[in-house]
Amino acid sequence: MLVVDDNKVIRHLIRVNLELEGFEVVTAADGVECLDLVHRVHPDVITLDVVMPRLDGLQTATSLRSDPRTRHLPVAIISACTPYEVDNGVAAGIDAFLAKPFEPTELVRLVRQLMERKDQPSLDGRRIAGTAERAAG
Repeated sequence: MLVVDDNKVIRHLIRVNLELEGFEVVTAADGVECLDLVHRVHPDVITLDVVMPRLDGLQTATSLRSDPRTRHLPVAIISACTPYEVDNGVAAGIDAFLAKPFEPTELVRLVRQLMERKDQPSLDGRRIAGTAERAAG
């Protein structure tokens, strides 16, 4: 699990809640760090904030989707989930959205759903791309 957010408190909150449920979590402070780490840690799921320095979450998602090695990784936006973020997130290939503030149980449920999707191969052997969904916080 790779958690990307420029806010240290939010990164810690997400990390702790997922680790309590048995997930291994690596964190990054922005999209540049995410793209550097993704090929070293090989996460099963990535969560992205949208507004971050250097490389925002939507640009990061676009980069992940354009790389054959990360194209099929489940990616969720955890942010304010404004209409702009949702519309542009869907266009960038985001699998799911979770609005801040969120309940820890919603976070865990979302990550589990994305991991289950990742493990379901389609007929051509790739993971089934989920439809973008929004979980209100």
